[in-house]
Amino acid sequence: MTIIAPLVDRYERLSVVTRGCLLMVIATLLFAAMHAAIRHATQHLPGVEVAFFRNLFGLVVIVPLLVRFGPRLFYTEKFKLHLLRSLINAVSMVAFFIGLSMTPLARATAIAFTAPLFTALLSALFLGEVFRWRRWTAIIVGFIGALVILRPGADVIDTGSLLVLFSSLLWAMAMIDIKVLARSESSATITAYVTVLMTPLTLVPALFYWQTPSPELWGWLIFIGVIGTLGQFIVTEAIKLADMTVLMPFDFLKLVWAAFLGMLFFAEIPDSLTWIGAGIVFSASFYIVWREAKLRRLQARAAEPKAD
Repeated sequence: MTIIAPLVDRYERLSVVTRGCLLMVIATLLFAAMHAAIRHATQHLPGVEVAFFRNLFGLVVIVPLLVRFGPRLFYTEKFKLHLLRSLINAVSMVAFFIGLSMTPLARATAIAFTAPLFTALLSALFLGEVFRWRRWTAIIVGFIGALVILRPGADVIDTGSLLVLFSSLLWAMAMIDIKVLARSESSATITAYVTVLMTPLTLVPALFYWQTPSPELWGWLIFIGVIGTLGQFIVTEAIKLADMTVLMPFDFLKLVWAAFLGMLFFAEIPDSLTWIGAGIVFSASFYIVWREAKLRRLQARAAEPKAD
């Protein structure tokens, strides 16, 4: 307690935005650590089984929500959308976990940066969001960056990389579902449903490939669930404190941590094209987020009542 108390005091003295940025940095480290643990665990267990345990231990997330909201937490008139989102999320998670077992940690992290590009593209196609030439250009440039990472023609694209890319596409589809649900559902209800539903959705396929974890692997599986849950909480808190345009540049640290952990534990050294491609993809994604935030501010100002 004598060590923690001064740290908490110093944290509370920081500005709100600085606290948000600090939390985002911590979250990127936690997610990179989780991905490294997943890569280790999937060398010994099927990816789908690791995904099941990630969701099982993630159930602790809804315990405080249940205590606070009770049964009304699950009240909804859009159960089918919750189920669809959970199904898409489950397949995305399994694809990512299997892909991570087959491709280097930094490469998988770099490819995962394409998720915001897919989200922007799907928002324009299915939600009717209007994109001008600047954001369309950013999307195209971003996918060129993905091609730099995958380098088709120069190398045979490995299955693991394709699975991570597919996972990013599915995650973007889940984000579109979340956007629709958020119009009428609380974030607590959305979180509760996806946490509860993904556990049985990943258990069913896991049973076909089931292998009993060793005592050592049980520790890694618990670590994955706890770190993943903690990371989600910290990101949520960071977003409450600071705007995404401020926080998103720190998200690139996931690649830095992933490269370090990949070299340290798996002797994986990312090449220059991985860094260059990741930089292009990330820059394009950041521009899209920044542009959307700017347009939202302009629309909010336009909607403000004019003084007489």
